[in-house]
Amino acid sequence: MARLPAAVSTGLLLLTACVRAVPPSDGGGHPAPGPERVLERIADWEDRRSLGGGELVRLATSAPDVAVRTRALRALGRIQDVTTLDAVVAGLTASETAVRDEAAFAAGELALSWEPLPEEARTALTGALTRAEASEADPAVRTTLLESLGKLATPGAVEALTARLSPPDSPWAAPAAKALGVVARKAGAASVAAVPLAAMVALIEPARPQPARYGGAYLLATAKRPESVPTLRGCTGDADPDVRALCAKGLGDVGGPNDASALAPLLADGTPRVAAEAARALAKQVAKCPVAAGPTACPPLGALSALASRVKQVAAGSAAWAHPLLAVAQQGLPVSGRPLLSQLRSALAESDRSTPSEEARVDLAWLDCRFAAALDRQTGELKEARACGFGRVSEPRRLALGLREVAQFTQGAAAPSSPGGIPPRGPGAAFAVPLLGHASPQVRGAALEVVAERPVPEALAPVRALIAGDDAVLAGLAASAAGKLKDAEALPAVEALAARVPREPDLAEAVAGALVALQGRAAEPRLREWLGHPHANVRRVAAEALTTLTGAAVRSARVELPADTYRPPAAPPGTTLTLRTRKGDITVLLERDAPLTGGNLVALAKQGYFRGVTFHRVVPDFVAQGGDPRGDGEGGPGHS
Repeated sequence: MARLPAAVSTGLLLLTACVRAVPPSDGGGHPAPGPERVLERIADWEDRRSLGGGELVRLATSAPDVAVRTRALRALGRIQDVTTLDAVVAGLTASETAVRDEAAFAAGELALSWEPLPEEARTALTGALTRAEASEADPAVRTTLLESLGKLATPGAVEALTARLSPPDSPWAAPAAKALGVVARKAGAASVAAVPLAAMVALIEPARPQPARYGGAYLLATAKRPESVPTLRGCTGDADPDVRALCAKGLGDVGGPNDASALAPLLADGTPRVAAEAARALAKQVAKCPVAAGPTACPPLGALSALASRVKQVAAGSAAWAHPLLAVAQQGLPVSGRPLLSQLRSALAESDRSTPSEEARVDLAWLDCRFAAALDRQTGELKEARACGFGRVSEPRRLALGLREVAQFTQGAAAPSSPGGIPPRGPGAAFAVPLLGHASPQVRGAALEVVAERPVPEALAPVRALIAGDDAVLAGLAASAAGKLKDAEALPAVEALAARVPREPDLAEAVAGALVALQGRAAEPRLREWLGHPHANVRRVAAEALTTLTGAAVRSARVELPADTYRPPAAPPGTTLTLRTRKGDITVLLERDAPLTGGNLVALAKQGYFRGVTFHRVVPDFVAQGGDPRGDGEGGPGHS
């Protein structure tokens, strides 16, 4: 479901930050005892993004205790300051295995810096990593070095990783393939265009071990080469479900309608995430069929009709089989798929009438709204979603879902003009204007998305009013909409909102975009002030906006956080959190090497912050996100 109907008493936040244990220094599985006070200082410096007046670099390069050196290197990686590059590179040649491994990891973190590394630093880091990888004897460290080359994603890194694909039975072929897949995801498929297809195909042979086949499938899926279609068709029958899912995903991107015969059997795969990837891939292929082609002339459309049987499984209580249905609804279908979407809604309604399970009815109701919203996306009008869900989905959820889908409408003739001279993606969305005043902030936010993409003159005044409102999330969304609408009269309200950014950093991105759009170079002084803000995201946003305005690369300096910055007490080792849902309980053991993140979760749970919230975003075979009391992914506790 897009939002699982779960009454959650506490929440698990999905994080993008890396969690990594300090390697043991005594060979016994536990860090050797070290000067605890020094380790505490390092943790404090890391949290405040401080180099400790140079002391942190000194510890990373010359501390006699290995546990201190590795901990200091990890802190340097997380702080992501290009001035520490030499210290990290020095660690790559240390005599201690644990230090080399931590330095290799830190190099990858530097490669992913919020403030992108200058080209000369990227070149220097590429050389250091490739030299270290070529001479490294420890398998674990060498794997870390290959991973960091993938994060760096330079042409030199691609060349070094490509060399490790052969021979395919080498222990380095699989990690090199995965690292090249990371390059393709980060820098685009063109960045790996020189990688020989034969080297990828060799990894996917059935006789290869699973790590090699997975690495080959991941690289094939991300490289997106039409000539890989025969191999992708073949590996949809792999013995491993993760490989099958990747091959289905790749086939959806580069295959065509005639490849439906390879994907159709996966709709009945015993692993729901494989069925979801196959359903999503088939939905993509429907868009490649001739316009108005029916199931006979469009094989993927015919294959998707088999999903009606999955509705019965959901009604019988097997909620996991909702995933392929959800994948199709989220991907969407062209107008030629409208009869199929209506057919699936009819199957949902029939099952709703016959199932004795109240839990299954909730699942069926949300699926009905997902398909209703997919139908509205085809027409660009909010109609089906208004009354979806068999009376079990609240009006705010129905409207917000439908509006967000309608905002993606791209078909139909464009309106002859728009308020700011920006051609809309479809006819104006006057129906969304009254919803800018809806009682639900989620509905107002979704309506803002619609009018920003398909403007009408009557939307301008309500958008300005929302910029001046008390809800910071809506004010930011409204400012962003005003920027897209080129509404010059909204500038005073946007400037007033910009004055709130120092106290409310989450507003920075939306406000900066609006200032650039409405004020141009006149916004430069304010944006330069933000370059010194203690919040890293404000600095990043300012640097990117100034780069856009000036045409020259602008960088921001690292700013140390004040010593009194809020931080929750660390969670004690062994702490668990339990998520209580309608589907059962999930108990999570908090990672001991992320004490502040764990402590934050515990502190919020004790406040009741997560009670009654949903998983507001579920994308099959990708992500499940929850823990936001707003229910839309825009909320937060007021600190970050």
